[in-house]
Amino acid sequence: MTRTNVSRRVALSFVLAAGAAGALAQQPARPAPGGWRVLDSFEVGEGVYVRALKVEPKRNVMWVGTSSGVHEVDLKTVKPVNTFTRKEGLANEYVFAVGVDHQDNKWFGTNAGGVSRYKDGQWKTFFPMHGLADYWVYCFASQKDGTLWIGTWAGANKVDPRTGKFTTYVRELINEWVYGLGVDAKDRVWFGTEGGVSMFDGKTWSSWTHKDGLGAPNADQLAFSTNTGLGTRSRHDLATMNEGRATYNPNYTFAIHVDPQDNVWAGTWGGGVAKYDGKQWTNLSAKDGLAGNIVYSIAQGKDGAYWFGTNRGVSRWDGRKFQNFGRKEGLLEENVYALAVAPTGEVWVATRKGVTRIGR
Repeated sequence: MTRTNVSRRVALSFVLAAGAAGALAQQPARPAPGGWRVLDSFEVGEGVYVRALKVEPKRNVMWVGTSSGVHEVDLKTVKPVNTFTRKEGLANEYVFAVGVDHQDNKWFGTNAGGVSRYKDGQWKTFFPMHGLADYWVYCFASQKDGTLWIGTWAGANKVDPRTGKFTTYVRELINEWVYGLGVDAKDRVWFGTEGGVSMFDGKTWSSWTHKDGLGAPNADQLAFSTNTGLGTRSRHDLATMNEGRATYNPNYTFAIHVDPQDNVWAGTWGGGVAKYDGKQWTNLSAKDGLAGNIVYSIAQGKDGAYWFGTNRGVSRWDGRKFQNFGRKEGLLEENVYALAVAPTGEVWVATRKGVTRIGR
């Protein structure tokens, strides 16, 4: 893989077995107004999804979770240093979430394979028989004392950093299908679920739904649908191409981000992105300039600007205006499932086919 200083697409030298080999032709992208532009795109294969991105700052690496395994990428060289599949110890190749805890353990949440923990070449996999809430694992977050939270399709787990004990919460949540997690400055834990947003302050639970202001109104009069393509195992097939379909369910929350001011941002299905300031919810949608109303992922840049991964590309919002990126600006595909900000400030964008870097 070659690092470039021009907007172009290059094929990863570590294309997975399920992917297509061979380099792509150089295709310069059109810089969008505002100074930010696509730097390059790295493919992982035609039928492969990139579902998770996680920076490990201490080692200056990016973990790239795909539907065919996970890559460890050196951020200085933008080259892979390791690729892990079941052969190396991963529970399942379809990786939906990557977390790094306070002890530098790497945690990989998989589709139907439980969660695998990795450090210094040693692997350990956890299933429900070990205390994990479910085999389907979607997100991770850590509290100040190192307590790890895991979001699954059957509630959330709290993992004690000293004993390793798993505690499961289900009935306390507004809904058991947990897709997003965040921790605020008060060490409160926020949960994005299929039925709304929940919060645990260590003693009591609170929840919010569209009735409380979560998600923008249904301006396009779309059909209400729970069949989003990313939901319960009995209703959905995650390998289908249903993602991004135009339906409306603002309670369905995929992403949670807590900013330095303790505003809680929630990405919804059809209701855009919602912000809770501790008193009320406000919403940003396509009507305001957001690329798409289905918001899969949220990140915040080094300059404080927000990045939203949607079904129609990625949006950068500086608090006043949007700058949007789609295929014509250089993305490999427009459903943006994960976002991560590198220490140097570049934004990594995860889609089907691969990863795109955006910078200045």
